[in-house]
Formats: sequence, structure tokens, C-alpha cells
Amino acid sequence: MRSTKEAGRRAPDDSISVEPTQNRLIRALPVMERERIAPYLKLVRLPLGKVLYETGRIPQHVYFPTDAIVSLLYVTRDGASGEIAVVGNDGMLGVSLFMGGESTLSRAVVQGAGYAYRLPGSTIKQEFHRAQVLQILLLRYTQCLLTQMSQTAVCNRRHSVEQQLCRWLLMSLDRIAGNELQMTQELIANMLGVRREGVNEAAARLQKLGAILYRRGRITVLDRALLERLSCECYAVVGQETARVLEQPV
Repeated sequence: MRSTKEAGRRAPDDSISVEPTQNRLIRALPVMERERIAPYLKLVRLPLGKVLYETGRIPQHVYFPTDAIVSLLYVTRDGASGEIAVVGNDGMLGVSLFMGGESTLSRAVVQGAGYAYRLPGSTIKQEFHRAQVLQILLLRYTQCLLTQMSQTAVCNRRHSVEQQLCRWLLMSLDRIAGNELQMTQELIANMLGVRREGVNEAAARLQKLGAILYRRGRITVLDRALLERLSCECYAVVGQETARVLEQPV
């Protein structure tokens, strides 16, 4: 029987119960450490487009998404942006707080609406230094995040827009339940750092091949196996490294 501290909490609209353990990092914690942070966890709704962090600011909270998807973007001086990593129920946002740098060099924007558990920055820093298991787990996740950033940089430079789009769709799918994403072509273009026309051509080709169905800002994946075949190796590299690192016994 679950303890009261571990029980799921009602979403703000009271329509569903959201478990903290829907986030893989929280689920990987021993019960004792999970219960120690439970009183400080607050369930929050993350609407599409919400900015959680701005470049150069010190985050006040960290977020553990349960079904929301958040993009980390690098923003240039002229306002152009490109995605360097995506975070969902596999991880957390706000690693700069426990890594010692405090401020972040990326903007965090919600690309898929959903829920997350928010934890005060002071709490995560205290627990990071207090609990060895949590510290190891968060450092491992940071390694996964760095792998994803490195692979994204290579992908954006060496692979076609169609391959990048396939990778991006697959990574987003891995972080939600179901096969439908609420995405506009403009949003995808901003995330990939490419022209909207390029995304339009790539999406049209994927739809013609029967891999996706695109209608009014919604993308439905019809054939995931085909997407995986059309994607570059970057998707598999990141997925395999994440599984290898996070699934090791702590």
C-alpha cells in the first residue's frame, strides 16, 4: 500500500491524478529519499509556450515533467533560436543549480503542454549534497543531457531537415502517452533552427509516405517504425546512452 506522501495528486483542474513517479528520476529514487522531498513537490500545469527559464537568469525552481515536454533553446543576440535539448518525463530542468553555475545559458520553453512537479531550488541543492543516491542520479542525468546536446549539434549540421524532423518527433513521442503531438510548423522550425518552408516540405513528404498525418497544428504519428528507419542515427545514439546511464543500479 502506498504511503500518503507517495500518493498521486490531483491536477489543478481536478480531472486526473498525476503521480510524481511518472517522472523517471523521481521513480528511480529510493522510497526514503522520495518521501523526504515529497512535501516540497508542487504539481503545476505547464501550458504550451510558457517560458520557464530565461538565458542568464538564476532558476528559482527545478521541474520534473510528468507528461509535459520542454525545449532548451540557445538564443542569439539577434533573437534567432535553436533547440539544443528536449526534456520530458525522462529528466528534469534546472541542472545549473546543483552543478554550481547557478545561472543558465539556455531558455526553457514548453513545447508540449502537460504537468510537472516543481521543487524549490534551495531544496534540490540541499538534497544534492545530502543524499548520495540523488546526487549520483542527477549527475548521471546531466551526462545524458550533455550527450543529447552534443548529438543535436552534430545532427543539425550534418543531417537533412527530414532526418532532423524524424528525430525530433520520435524524441517527443518518447515523452508522452499516445501518438499525437500539438505542434505548428512554425514552432518546429524555431526548434530545429531551420526555415518553415523546409519543415513544410519534410512534413509533406512524411505524410505522403504514410508516416504521419498533419492537420491544423496537430501531428499524428501513423507509423513509428517508418519514422525510425527514416531518422538519422542520432535518435538511437541518445536513446541508448540514456538507457545505459539511467538504468544502472545506483
